[in-house]
Order: sequence, then structure tokens, then C-alpha cells
Amino acid sequence: MLRTNIRFSAEGNSLRVIQVASTFPSEGKSLTAANLAVTFAQAGSKTVLVNADMRMGTAHKLFGIPQSPGLSEAIVTGDLQPSIVPGPIDRLSIVPSGTVPPNPSELLHSNRMDAILVQLRSEYDIVIVDSLPVLGLADTSVIAHKVDGVLMVVAIDLTNKHANQRAVSILKSVNARILGVVVTGVKLGSRNRGYHGYDDY
Repeated sequence: MLRTNIRFSAEGNSLRVIQVASTFPSEGKSLTAANLAVTFAQAGSKTVLVNADMRMGTAHKLFGIPQSPGLSEAIVTGDLQPSIVPGPIDRLSIVPSGTVPPNPSELLHSNRMDAILVQLRSEYDIVIVDSLPVLGLADTSVIAHKVDGVLMVVAIDLTNKHANQRAVSILKSVNARILGVVVTGVKLGSRNRGYHGYDDY
């Protein structure tokens, strides 16, 4: 459903590079990014998941792959190819976060990061960028103006309206296109059954 909604949100415009962000840590951002990448690949799109959280990246843990070489090495060396790892399904590739650098924000702001996104855009149908939470660090806003759209992940039991509004304001200040919000942590009660009997869906 999320993949389909993103496709419809394009409104005739190309959505090739999509950033997944959150207001705070532990809102389900990385899991959402990973699952979204998998669903695009399953639908036939050549997809790459880029773990741009070079401080506490988790893509290597989710997919059981080495953390390094990854994005940090690719930016430093200017050579992306050694950092691209085949995913567990066809048409999915992963760029893990790499060795934790002393200057993640500077690396993300560099011309080499721009060149990496240009290269990935030319080689893949869909690029999913998993980034840091918006509040507290500049890393996410640095990337936001380089991508085609930003998908916000909000945990209903961890965040608050004012913090979310602040996060959106930060993204809008760099002219980011916010595609929408994924709400996580919703508790489904007995009333929230399937639609017209489609309980399994």
C-alpha cells in the first residue's frame, strides 16, 4: 500500500530518489526504509537501499551483511562500486553505512555525495535513502534537498505534535518535498478488522 501511494503521489513527476526520515530515533524509520526497498524490488523495480545514517546505521544488521565498505568509504574514495552489496532478493542492492566517520555531516554535504546520488539515479529505478532523525543533527536536512521526496515516519507513542511540526519546518527550510507520513506503533483493537471481510489483508 505504501509503495502504491508513493507512486500515486508522484502526480506525473519522477520520484526516483526517496529519503525516509523521522523526528526522533526508534520510530521505525530504518525498518520502513528496508521494507519499502524490498517491496519496490519485488514489484520489478531495480532498487538500491542507501544507509545514510553513518552514525548508527542498521541496514547491515537487518540484512545480515558487512557494515563496511559502505557509504562512508564510497564518499571518501569516490568509488561506489565496492560498497554495493547484493540484497537477499532479485533487483535489490544495499549500500551499508560503512565505517563511522568523524564528520558525517560534512561527508553528506560533499560533492562526492552528490556524485554518488547522480550515479545511483542513473543505474537504478528507485533509490531509498535511510537517514538520521531530523531533530538534533544536520545530516537529514543536508540530504533532503538532494532527493525527489521525503517520507516521514512517526511513532504515535514516541513523538508529539510540536516536535513533528519542528521537523517538518526544518525540512521545508531546505525546500524538501514531503511525500507524506507513515504512522507506526498503532495498536489495532478488535474493531479494526479487515475491509469487507478481507481480514488477511
